[in-house]
Parts: sequence; C-alpha cells; structure tokens
Amino acid sequence: MNPKTKRTPARRRRRTRRWPLFLSLLLILAILAGVCQGCFGQMSRLKNAQLPDWVDSQIIPVNGSARRGVTMKRVTDIAIHYVGNPGTSAQANRDYFAQPDTQVSSHFLIGLEGEVIQCVPLNEKSSATNERNRDTISIEVCHPDDTGQFTQASYNSLVKLTAWLCDTAGIGRDHVIRHYDVTGKLCPLYFVAHPDAWEQFLAEVKAF
Repeated sequence: MNPKTKRTPARRRRRTRRWPLFLSLLLILAILAGVCQGCFGQMSRLKNAQLPDWVDSQIIPVNGSARRGVTMKRVTDIAIHYVGNPGTSAQANRDYFAQPDTQVSSHFLIGLEGEVIQCVPLNEKSSATNERNRDTISIEVCHPDDTGQFTQASYNSLVKLTAWLCDTAGIGRDHVIRHYDVTGKLCPLYFVAHPDAWEQFLAEVKAF
C-alpha cells in the first residue's frame, strides 16, 4: 500500500469524530424545520379560523400604528387588559381604535353587556402589549367604574373567549397573562389588585 494513502489510527479517529458533529447538525436542522412548520401551521389556522357566532368582526383599517398589518410569526400567550376608561362601551373603544391618529388597539374588545368585537385579525400584531405584541393575542375588557372590576356578563365572555383562543391557537389554556406581567402596568387593574381573582379566572378558563 502506498504509504501516502495509508490510514493511520489517528486519521481514523478524526474521521470518526466527524460523525457525531454531522448527526448533531442534522438533528438541529430537523428540530428547526419542525418548529418553523409548527409556527406556519399555527398562523394558517389563526388566519382561517371560523369565528364563533357570538363574536362581531369589525376589523379596523390599517393606519400604520393601531393596526400595522404586520403578521405575527407565532402566538404563545393570550394577554388580558382593561380599557381604563370607565363606563365606555366596546363599540366606542373599537371606533377609537379605528381613528387615523390612534396608536393603540387590541384583537378583541368585550363590552359591559358581554358583547365581543374583533378589531384586528388573529394572525396580525395588535398594539396593546408592548414587546409582547409580537406573540400575543390581546383582549381589552370594558368596566363600569374606577375599580376596573368587570361586570358578570363581561367576565363570562372573557372566560369563554380566552378558552376559545387558547384552543384555536393550540397553546393550551394555561398560556394566559396580564399586561401587568409584561410591563408592570396596573392592567387589568382589578386582576392586579386582587391576585386571588386572577387565579380564579385562570382556573375557570382551564375548566371551561
């Protein structure tokens, strides 16, 4: 055998060590491909989701701020808010979101009588939860007074809508957060001031 082509034990060891690295790279690529496919599937489901008949779709126009028309890459949580404007209706808040100079919005509004209005498509970013706009679906809830406590009708709709959104996004009913959990803002006020009420709400969403 030509000594220039003879495989020494050291060369064989180096060649052998390359295989675990190669297999590791293949595994990482497979995992990334699975994640991308899962995110694409989730966004497709949300884009084409059939809304329940108790949701009134009134999508606001794209204005570059309140609704930017930017598609999310994935949804990991449902974010709960309160409107912070006592006594106002879901319709009034939706119409405010739709104004050309408004810079805030949410995917859904729940009114004092439990009515539900959709303002932003499920697969798009809203302008409600700061840096978590990239991966959350937001719900704003109206309230009758400064305590921020929701009416029973509003609360019932919130439980129902949150559970439906978790199921539709395929994220499980434990993926629910408050605006407060993102920025420390006292929103939704009643659920921040009364952690026991928040825990009860989470339990009711899971059990719905």
